[in-house]
Amino acid sequence: MVNGQLFHFRKHSWPADDYVSRSTLQLLDFDGGAPPEQAWRRRLNSHANLLKEFSVTFMEAIRMIRLGVRLWSYVREEASHGRKAPIDPFTREKCRPSASLGVPLGGMGSGSISRGFRGEFKHWQIIPNSCEPSAIMTNQFSIFINREGGQKKYSSVLAPGQHEGLGKTQEDDFSSWDWNLGGQHSTYHALFPRAWTVYDGEPDPELKISCRQISPFIPHDYRESSLPAAVFVYTLVNTGKERAKVSLLFTWANSIGGASHLSGKHTNEPFREADGVSGVLLHHRTAQDNPPVTFAIAACETQNVSVSVLPSFGLSKGSYVTARDMWATMLQKGHFDQENFSAGPTMPSSPGETLCAAVSASAWVEPHGKCTVAFSLAWASPKVKFKKGCVYNRRYTKFYGTSENSASTLAHDALMNYKWWEEEIEKWQNPVLKDDRLPDCNRRYKFTLFNELYFLVAGGTLWTDGESPEKKSNAGTKPRKSKGVVDQGGTWSFEKEDVGRFLYLEGVEYVMWCTYDVHFYASFALLALFPKIELGIQRDFARAVLCEDRRKVKFLADGAAGIRKVSGAVPHDLGLHDPWHEMNAYNIHDTSRWKDLNPKFVLQVYRDVAATGDEAFARQVWPAVRAAMDYMDRFDRDGDGLIENDGFPDQTYDAWTAKGVSAYSGGLWLAALQAAAGLARRLGHAEPADRWSASLRRAVPAFEAKLWNGSYFSYDAGSRSIQADQLAGQWYTAAAGLPPLFDEAKIHSALHKVFEFNVMKVNGGRMGAVNGMTPAGKVDETCMQSREIWTGVTYAVAAGMIHAGMTRQGFATAEGVFTAGWSEDGFGYWFQTPEAWTVDGHYRSLVYMRPLAIWAMQWALSPGRAAGSGSAAPVAAPPAPPPARRSKCFDRSVFRCDC
Repeated sequence: MVNGQLFHFRKHSWPADDYVSRSTLQLLDFDGGAPPEQAWRRRLNSHANLLKEFSVTFMEAIRMIRLGVRLWSYVREEASHGRKAPIDPFTREKCRPSASLGVPLGGMGSGSISRGFRGEFKHWQIIPNSCEPSAIMTNQFSIFINREGGQKKYSSVLAPGQHEGLGKTQEDDFSSWDWNLGGQHSTYHALFPRAWTVYDGEPDPELKISCRQISPFIPHDYRESSLPAAVFVYTLVNTGKERAKVSLLFTWANSIGGASHLSGKHTNEPFREADGVSGVLLHHRTAQDNPPVTFAIAACETQNVSVSVLPSFGLSKGSYVTARDMWATMLQKGHFDQENFSAGPTMPSSPGETLCAAVSASAWVEPHGKCTVAFSLAWASPKVKFKKGCVYNRRYTKFYGTSENSASTLAHDALMNYKWWEEEIEKWQNPVLKDDRLPDCNRRYKFTLFNELYFLVAGGTLWTDGESPEKKSNAGTKPRKSKGVVDQGGTWSFEKEDVGRFLYLEGVEYVMWCTYDVHFYASFALLALFPKIELGIQRDFARAVLCEDRRKVKFLADGAAGIRKVSGAVPHDLGLHDPWHEMNAYNIHDTSRWKDLNPKFVLQVYRDVAATGDEAFARQVWPAVRAAMDYMDRFDRDGDGLIENDGFPDQTYDAWTAKGVSAYSGGLWLAALQAAAGLARRLGHAEPADRWSASLRRAVPAFEAKLWNGSYFSYDAGSRSIQADQLAGQWYTAAAGLPPLFDEAKIHSALHKVFEFNVMKVNGGRMGAVNGMTPAGKVDETCMQSREIWTGVTYAVAAGMIHAGMTRQGFATAEGVFTAGWSEDGFGYWFQTPEAWTVDGHYRSLVYMRPLAIWAMQWALSPGRAAGSGSAAPVAAPPAPPPARRSKCFDRSVFRCDC
């Protein structure tokens, strides 16, 4: 058994008043100010530990030295062309990752900004494929309190004063602000897409404050969920005997971090919208010829709340108005001059100068009275430009147009609609939060289920309105094709509703769009919440199956050359620098020889058809399904119906070699045979259905004869390693409502073996499921990946257990990820869940796609999806539209997918 000293104690539950007194929760329990009991929590004065990255062993390094040399050369070559390599283990960020993140801001695919649990804005991903991790410390909320009579005054930035970011700034004016918040009485609560920060008597002992952060992530709403905006609602409760004037301040720097931070030529200007919404626009010129970005910070004026702005101030002594001057004005008056609204645009900033803006909202709060103040943040970056490809318009431009000035309208609409957003979010979340079927000890499951969705915002997602504008302008002309690319797919279009095209990265360190072997696990989240996006991704891959790209690529694992994309093979990914047109950015191995991609495509198609009932989609992708199945025949070399692995890492475990028939790839193939036959019969294609069914009848007994050892399926024909993911095919079979591949006794025996060895023999089950274990109960040290715990695979194994009726073991398996990744006693991976960690707590690849597989657990728990049920539950209907908006909606258009 592997033992560790990482978890000295363990909290099995967090009472509602564990962090915040029950009396404070009751006072804040109006207008949404009190956080839900099920939210994840941290105190603001908690230390954010630096995270520990993995390292390879000496023997692993020796085995990978040739790969390392080739990869180093490739990374340097890409850099010489101004491009980022999809995998770059050599470049380290200046800001080391720490356990400091919280719920990100905004909807999906329009750029994202993450926010730390202590209030800092960081992890800027406005530009595709680019993540700037460092916090911009000027971006803060602050408070100024003046009790009637002037005897009691309080002022502070609403972030802990001991924050490590303060020690790194060279700007004296910024550090001159009042950093008086200790944080010991302030707590952060997260339930994506919302977060609450409760200040329980800080900085004023007689003022209770809640800041509620809300973003428009609304399942089945393909409009609101694309908006780059967020709202911050402050709930103020005065428990004192004196009337209090409270001024809240929102400061923002004209920056997205990185190369353009101090490049100059940025401008600010005040604005006033309808309904009392006013603020400042910050126009930012990005570096390296990237499209510009405009921010809007705003507040809503009401009968009790007055709003004022300071369009510009600087952080250096040479500025016309400095940060020190701005703070002094707020201390003295609690607001800015109303004349500032007529100031007009500022002069462009000089190189090296940080241009900032501020919005203040002031209100009187009566003794024992309550008040609400709302701010919004929006950003408009309408165009996306790829290094080697086209320019696209983001999805939100379909409703707001392509002007950067739409940021002010976005900020206005966010303040007008956030209450409706919250109603829809609660309608979606409450059935899960109130589900009494879930074990009491698994409160962590509920908040982790929702919080893992952070990746769909902060994981480098991109959502376009469809085709590139340059292609639309050339409608009727021959589509652009790169030399050597053969397109056999014809013209495709979305039926019913055009929801644009969606991309999401494998991770912020592995930058490839829609990595398919990983999407196989993550896709349950999209299918459950945004099924039209899931079907759109499937259409993109179906089209790709029928394409061939003969351009030469050097594969780094062995140095051999091959073609980029083979017809009939499912691509590893949709590319990087020219997505949809130059696929397979991954070049470690030749993925046309991988054994899991094609079966995964067929399985996902069948599952999606069963879940949505979309027959038009089934007919549209059928040619690709048949081509993908026929392509795999070449890997059945002895005619027993089974495919064989080729003695290199030819599947998602791309450092773990498999030889001959393997449990993982072979099991996926069995499931794909059954799914393909079922889809063929559904569409009336009898011949392939009969052929694949006959292959399945031969393949199952051959698979069992070669791999079943009496208690589980061996890793491959030459290894008895116990693989956690050995029943991946059976898991998907159950999730799709198909009959089981093996008899119940074998399924239960294999899953019990995984639970007993891969889960419980690793720190008592408190870390997840290790990928490989030997029959002797030792972690399999064959390679780097065999000894890792993969978070998404752990969730998938747990889902498979739930489908098999082993719900208790399933939750116990997943609880290891909750504990190691999300608890205070764990590693601190919240809102940046990595692909993997080792038994000693070293991570690999933070902010990773695969942990979205936790939604496979919810899929297994949902009515109508029990193992062997034969059908999948229908997808829920979309929410009703929000109240009428003043922003213009644009006509939808059908577009073509060109390879």
